[in-house]
Amino acid sequence: MSEIEREAMEYDVVIVGAGPAGLSAAIRLKQLDSDLQVVVLEKGSEVGAHILSGAVLDPSGLTRLIPDWKEKGAPLNVPVTRDNFYLMGEAGQIRVPNWPMPPLMNNHGNYIVSMGNVTRWMAQQAEELGVEIFPGMAASELVYDGDRVKGVVAGEFGKEADGTPGPNYEPGMELHGKYVFIAEGVRGSLAKEVMAKYDLGKGKCPQKFGIGMKEIWEIDPARHKLGTVTHTMGWPLGGNAGGGSFIYHFENNQVLIGFVVHLNYENPYLYPYMEFQRFKHHPMVAELLEGGKRVAYGARAISEGGLQSIPKVTVPGGVLLGCSAGLVNVPRIKGNHNAMHSGIEAAEAAFAALQAGREGDELTAYEDALRAGPVGKDLSTVRNVKPMWSRWGLVPSLVLGGLDMWTRTLGFSLFGTLRHGKTDAAATGEAAKFKPIDYPKPDGKLSFDRLTNVSFSFTNHEESQPAHLKLKDPGVPISVNLPKYAEPAQRYCPAGVYEIVERDGKPEFVINFQNCVHCKTCDIKDPSQNITWTTPQGGDGPNYPNM
Repeated sequence: MSEIEREAMEYDVVIVGAGPAGLSAAIRLKQLDSDLQVVVLEKGSEVGAHILSGAVLDPSGLTRLIPDWKEKGAPLNVPVTRDNFYLMGEAGQIRVPNWPMPPLMNNHGNYIVSMGNVTRWMAQQAEELGVEIFPGMAASELVYDGDRVKGVVAGEFGKEADGTPGPNYEPGMELHGKYVFIAEGVRGSLAKEVMAKYDLGKGKCPQKFGIGMKEIWEIDPARHKLGTVTHTMGWPLGGNAGGGSFIYHFENNQVLIGFVVHLNYENPYLYPYMEFQRFKHHPMVAELLEGGKRVAYGARAISEGGLQSIPKVTVPGGVLLGCSAGLVNVPRIKGNHNAMHSGIEAAEAAFAALQAGREGDELTAYEDALRAGPVGKDLSTVRNVKPMWSRWGLVPSLVLGGLDMWTRTLGFSLFGTLRHGKTDAAATGEAAKFKPIDYPKPDGKLSFDRLTNVSFSFTNHEESQPAHLKLKDPGVPISVNLPKYAEPAQRYCPAGVYEIVERDGKPEFVINFQNCVHCKTCDIKDPSQNITWTTPQGGDGPNYPNM
């Protein structure tokens, strides 16, 4: 497609992704200089359509960006009133008291929010400052000028299934920036390309991930406790995988219920989605949801590597923001505040560079500020919790991780910095070493099959376009993954995209890309690293109303 001619538009800063990181950067740039030309590209049909987060928001980043957010009507309406933490068994639970936990684990002063609605509000603030925001514009390619990232291609529509231009083909445009900010979220395709091209992970631990699945339920008002935050660990995962759940009592008698499975699990028969569905049958959870109804579902990968896994975040002409860099605080289950801080830091570095007449160079001041500022400090305190969990399991990691967080809070550490092991893909074990797991059939009341639940994500993809899930070698799923790993794509995908069907007496690997909720789990967990997630045409994918 190199012969395609595209129009080009010039900006001071091009931002890919209208999440909390990208929008914070856009707002801060315009606060610093209202004459800067700033554009934000969003692949979702609207801002917020592809945003999924728990979410309990630490407002530190938002307060730094917009100190009068409350007066301006930011949708932070539910302050946390109570914190609960439980270790779960199949038939009961033990509440862990709050007093032994390090102060950073306290949710006092935080808010239960819909990050989809928070980003919609942030987009309004950005537009009032003069930021151009283009939803439905997927940034599908990077544009280079020599060794420099110069811009992106966005808005390409109308390809046929074989990748050739169809009758209504639109080539899209090149958007050039003096600096390009990549804020796609976890495992974005452009961020992945940049990290590989410039070897940004050199000397760092491999990035680590989890899969987070979430449902919104409307429950009996008598059972609703506004502002209550509950986290659990233990059953049903047990020793099969790390992870846990969250249950947040939101406004309008809604509860936000979610389940996270760390993707470094070994057993290829593990089925994260069904672990989530089984969790809801625990007596404590079933009682809460009884008589209620599920109104939304979604899933996405979560960055879990923390400080050790943050790659170099600058390249000539570009930077990585937010979850593209992997800034989630795993024990706190929070990353949105760090995403906002990263956007602010990048904006201030770019502003200083532009004021000095520079462009297209590396914003090393951003890298320094990210690691020395609020983000680095936040992640430094919890740096060992995830590697401890991976090495020693749930209970030892709770004890030793808690001790490490306490000592770091007091200014010293007994453990130094522990490193992560292999990638999540390489952690997958061979099927012959494990037994299949027998999961209960969903009952249609508390638990649901994947395809039924995907309909509650309001996902849609134009079926005539090329599949955005690419196989490096189409033969690998049947020739390698099926005999060696029982083809785990059938199970790790939370949307039922991948299946093995029998045709003419032979197994065939089928990709139902129309179901994809853009979680990126396949790109991360495929043991052969044979699947590459790319952007479909703009506006396609989930349409989350208030995730």
